[in-house]
Amino acid sequence: MCWASDRSLALTIIFSEHTNMRKRVVQKVIPTKIPQLKDAQVAELADVLRLLGEASRLRILLACIDKPASVGEIAKRVDISRSLVSHHLRLLKASRVLRASRDGKQIIYSPVDDDIRCILADLVKQIIAPTADDEGD
Repeated sequence: MCWASDRSLALTIIFSEHTNMRKRVVQKVIPTKIPQLKDAQVAELADVLRLLGEASRLRILLACIDKPASVGEIAKRVDISRSLVSHHLRLLKASRVLRASRDGKQIIYSPVDDDIRCILADLVKQIIAPTADDEGD
């Protein structure tokens, strides 16, 4: 679930595919207002969006969003060389999208927080969701 202090309106959806199934309630909190941003903040936001606009970096982020992974594991998941994955991970870490933690000799990469997952899930849902125009084709 995505929660933030400036979010107030909640949308509740109940999932039940069969009458014998337990119902799962999902709440999504919708932001009421996006704060005014200073020029430097807008520039930083644009940089992060530009960073995620590169397909390889987005694939790398998606590869470790649910299951944190090392450079080698990510390289296998996205079928990109380890050196290129390492380069992209450095940029994603510098932009505070991913964090690195040491596990023995390996560095494991994972999202900074659940907000990153929520942002990506919302974007995927928005882009992938069929529109009324799509259904008519």
